[in-house]
Amino acid sequence: MNNIIAYCVNKKGAAKEYPFGPDPLVIKIAGKMFALIFENKGDHSYINLKCDPVIAANLREQHHNVRPGYHMNKKHWNTIAMDGSLPESDLFAMIDHSYDMVVKNLPKSVRESLTK
Repeated sequence: MNNIIAYCVNKKGAAKEYPFGPDPLVIKIAGKMFALIFENKGDHSYINLKCDPVIAANLREQHHNVRPGYHMNKKHWNTIAMDGSLPESDLFAMIDHSYDMVVKNLPKSVRESLTK
């Protein structure tokens, strides 16, 4: 779990916040959420990630632990149960996609400040 949090926080411009109380941990870029981490909920932890709707549906079909976003817009967000069934590299790719989806919708000046 610490690897996942560290990976998210190490993204350029990322910041940890707790806007909803002690859980979930929300990771934002320029004030916009790209990851929500729910630690130790039942048998394991979960992460909500933004996703292109077509890719989101495809991931849900391919992986039993990828579901429509919990408490999120189910078309644009997935909830992934971190139960060990997905390689960490796949989870990192999903985090990258979520981050990129949010960054591409930021104002140009903000996007440019992230590349400096």
